[in-house]
Amino acid sequence: MSVGTAFHPRTAAHNRKMQWREWSGYFAASVYADFHDIEYNAIREQAALIDVSPLYKYEIQGRDAEQLVDRVITRDATKLKVGQIYYTPWCDEAGKVVDDGTIQRFGGTRFRWTAADPQYRWLQLNAAGLEVEIEDISESTAALALQGPLSRSVLESAGGESFADLRYFRRRPATVAGIPIDVSRTGYTGDLGYELWVKSDHALDLWDAIVAAGKPFGIRPAGMIALDIVRLEAGLILLEVDYTSARHAMNSDQAYSPGEIGLGKLVDFDKGDFVGRRALLEERRIGGPRRRLVGLEISWPDIDAMYHARGLPPSAPAVVDRLAIPLYDANGRPVGRITSHGWSPMLKKPIALASVPAALERPGTHLQAEWTVQARRGRVGATVVETPFLDLARKRA
Repeated sequence: MSVGTAFHPRTAAHNRKMQWREWSGYFAASVYADFHDIEYNAIREQAALIDVSPLYKYEIQGRDAEQLVDRVITRDATKLKVGQIYYTPWCDEAGKVVDDGTIQRFGGTRFRWTAADPQYRWLQLNAAGLEVEIEDISESTAALALQGPLSRSVLESAGGESFADLRYFRRRPATVAGIPIDVSRTGYTGDLGYELWVKSDHALDLWDAIVAAGKPFGIRPAGMIALDIVRLEAGLILLEVDYTSARHAMNSDQAYSPGEIGLGKLVDFDKGDFVGRRALLEERRIGGPRRRLVGLEISWPDIDAMYHARGLPPSAPAVVDRLAIPLYDANGRPVGRITSHGWSPMLKKPIALASVPAALERPGTHLQAEWTVQARRGRVGATVVETPFLDLARKRA
């Protein structure tokens, strides 16, 4: 049974149609307005509030805290500076990704770890022999994503201080309306944005302060449908959609190494030993990952032609489709699958993330995607492109 997050009394008041979905045991708004386009536009043109409290959150501290983090993640934790944030995957012994998330360093021996799936047991197992404390702060800490080109103006108005010096993937403590919070320059939208971390007891006061400060900037809450569209435009992967966690995989084809989901650059083989290192070294020795996660642009003229053949006006997918769609090469042979696809309002074209053999990862490679119109299947062209599809300079500005 789902429960509300610490922000639920405010998000429920805005959710006019009571469109909820389950996220890690919590209610998450699918959409607040009659349609999600106004929420998408808030993220891309103004400022939006997204309740991301259902993320799993852990505080790791103690003499060997850095050693534990370095033992688990694929990046070099010894290079993570105080106030800096890593985005990173972590693997099992077979070199397959368990999850991906962020690691924030508060001090020499204190970190905050966020993840999409529960990680407490995994961290405890890998902490054997180490002097370290692991605390699950998932319920006691609420999280609010403030995203969009005007997000900095909203935050500065609410906090009464400048955040121009807070760089991409950095964090620092702050105060909003007398409420102590932690501000990280992170997000899941590919846009300028921040994530605000606050004790759950102060969550409602923080929401009210941000909303009050954001009214002159057109702020509004945004739900999961709009978030799914912007994360696809940004080429960001989603657990159990674009890849399966190694702990949930039922066979070898369902388990993915970092290189198979676009995270190969986040594996540091020069650091000390870490979970999965031997398997990943072997993968590299035999030529690298056999699959790659690529971006695709799907041919709108081909989709239009399929609708025309049925005597129908063309229809673009309004939301991101997370169902796997078969991919074929030029000779009609099955070669992979689309994992997420949808229409990009900014780019005005259908885009997708897809898993394909390594030989087909080169941009410009032409494939065919299965497409269905009125229960009739056909094939449309799909071209491999670089990701992210939308790379906004302001997200790093």
